[in-house]
Amino acid sequence: MSTEERYILPAQHLELVPGWGMSSDAVSWVYRPSTLEGIREVFGIARRSGRSVAFRGAGRSYGDAALNGENIVLDLTRFRRVLEWNPSTGIIRAEAGMSIQQLWEYVLPDGWWPPVVPGTMFPTLGGCASMNIHGKNNFRVGTIGEHILEFEILLPTGEQMRCSRDENADIFHAAIGGFGMLGCITTVTLRLKRVYSGMLEVEPVNILSLGHMFQVFEERMERADYLVGWIDAAATGRHLGRGVVHEANYLQPGDDPNPAQTLRIEHQQLPDTIMGLLPKSIVWRFLRPFMNNTGLRFVNMMKFRSSALLDRGRTFRQSHAAFAFLLDYVPNWKLSYGPGGLIQYQSFIPAEHAERAFREQLSLARSVGHPPYLAVFKRHRRDPFLMTHAVDGYSLALDFRITAGNRQDIWKLAHRLDEIVLGAGGRFYFAKDSTLRPSVVERYLGRETVERFMRLKRECDPEGLLETNLYRRLFSGSGETAAPPANGHTHAPMTGHIADQENER
Repeated sequence: MSTEERYILPAQHLELVPGWGMSSDAVSWVYRPSTLEGIREVFGIARRSGRSVAFRGAGRSYGDAALNGENIVLDLTRFRRVLEWNPSTGIIRAEAGMSIQQLWEYVLPDGWWPPVVPGTMFPTLGGCASMNIHGKNNFRVGTIGEHILEFEILLPTGEQMRCSRDENADIFHAAIGGFGMLGCITTVTLRLKRVYSGMLEVEPVNILSLGHMFQVFEERMERADYLVGWIDAAATGRHLGRGVVHEANYLQPGDDPNPAQTLRIEHQQLPDTIMGLLPKSIVWRFLRPFMNNTGLRFVNMMKFRSSALLDRGRTFRQSHAAFAFLLDYVPNWKLSYGPGGLIQYQSFIPAEHAERAFREQLSLARSVGHPPYLAVFKRHRRDPFLMTHAVDGYSLALDFRITAGNRQDIWKLAHRLDEIVLGAGGRFYFAKDSTLRPSVVERYLGRETVERFMRLKRECDPEGLLETNLYRRLFSGSGETAAPPANGHTHAPMTGHIADQENER
């Protein structure tokens, strides 16, 4: 075999890998190992071919955090065994490719639930740890990293390392939230939450304005297990920030007359139809005609008014899965945004500045003609992790539809929103990001934090084998990105062997 041949990767591994929001994608060589030796083998392939490696769990990051254009992507979803489970203590050790769905389905019949979950059940444990995900209970229990007892990480050098608060603590606190740039998390040991029912007690509260939203959260934080707010981003004037808050609380022992039934997996399954008639799999097609500024104003108004009419003074019981995984209610709902997809802009603002900053964000987006199509409001607390997005304050997540005609304008809007966030002492979240620039990251994290992370990366990955499109965009020193590529592809035009192989497919 010649030297040149050794560096040609097999064409059968070439795939077009999308970001979850569909607004960016990249052509990569994708490998799906199921063993540690398989992962080590991919590291060797990367060295021999002169390519970098990115880790991808379920691919649920909105932007380019799991993309690696013209390089290697290591898909870990086959790496999903339960290694140890103690139903007496609620401590589980599992491989990092296990999804949140697989986790809760395994432990719920024994009376346990994941302590922190995102809005969808499909991300993997390794992905959740690498992004240090938060949920609707962040203000009370923190991020998922605060419930991880230890993890094992395979470094690109081939060394496997155990990390906890007492062992290799610097890597423990940097790899959780370190977006996969220090090594491959292979196992996670997690402490779960004891539950005495498969149901939650849920109370909706109609919100009249942004100030009212903050007031309701502050009043209920001490007693609530979960709080989440939906904001009608089309509302203006004195109605700016109106919406609905949902408070949810665990049931105590004896509150559920039939816990054995409600803790069954079958009781948690999300329904396949609406009112037993309309298959949810086609609902996104009915949503698409409303995915424009006029349509969303109508939909938001109807949602707000129906909640005011139907939910006033009402409480109800809802399964854990139904309350937690709202993003899974309508399969493929993102397709309703059209072929350009969407990006989510999520900012985290200290409590004392949050109302002003969110008011400015909503007003600015509307004033430039690009109101967000979904806005979600949460309360947060600080955490001890190096690259954290967390603050003692609030977050606002804004979904923007991307089209060929508005892409450049949305990125410009995001850069203006950045200045509002930075001026308020805010932070950002790599799992959602598509638009940040290196200077913004350094301003919110601080140069010392960035340098500390990069020192750890050099120690763990001395050859610089681990990269993603997000890492190159924000940390590789390649400079500012003022605007996105016009076509949404985050990889460079194909050249050399990759182009030849693609043409042969």
